[in-house]
Amino acid sequence: MQVAIIGAGNVGTALATSLVRAGHDVVIASRDAEDAASAAAVSGARTAANNVEAVTGADVVVPAVYAGDLPAIAAEIGDTVAGIPVIDVSNRLAFGASGPETDTTSSNAEDLAALLPASPVVKAFNTVFASRLLDPVADGVRLDGFVAGDDVAAKATVLDLVASIGFRPVDVGPLTRARQLEGLAFLNMALNIANEGSWRSGWSLVGAPTRGKAA
Repeated sequence: MQVAIIGAGNVGTALATSLVRAGHDVVIASRDAEDAASAAAVSGARTAANNVEAVTGADVVVPAVYAGDLPAIAAEIGDTVAGIPVIDVSNRLAFGASGPETDTTSSNAEDLAALLPASPVVKAFNTVFASRLLDPVADGVRLDGFVAGDDVAAKATVLDLVASIGFRPVDVGPLTRARQLEGLAFLNMALNIANEGSWRSGWSLVGAPTRGKAA
């Protein structure tokens, strides 16, 4: 699968590394060419001169950037990614009087879908830290790769991508479920902040019911 990653930070680099290791063709773009080159050198991915070049011909696009940068990126690549699954990996996290907090009345994924009406937006890879994108097993337990989306075909593609790098793929339902997935990520981050954690924890839902099986 040809995967375009926009962003050369920890998440983009870790995801590129795992995807290349799984046999995917990965191209990375960044507003800083040196950052893109460094991420490509670490991961084995290719680089693109700009975001539009990166997403041209891609099977899946992953903007691995801060949520505040998504509107500008969507405006830049919107026409090129029409019909192509776009994976939102971002999360909401702010700090208030009582510490970290988040808003789950909507989600970044739904906001991105509104910005890219011609593309099926899927939520994935947001509930684990970059360290676990590289190694999806914690304390001997295979972590879950939760996926939410409204487009059946796009979601199936992303579930396959999630499984290919070692996660247990879990279809959690429509894109509105991204609100809960962003909440899960927030809880994981908040626990690590509060307890000075190692930022290597992850989620695995034990005994989860699956469609077609009796309770």
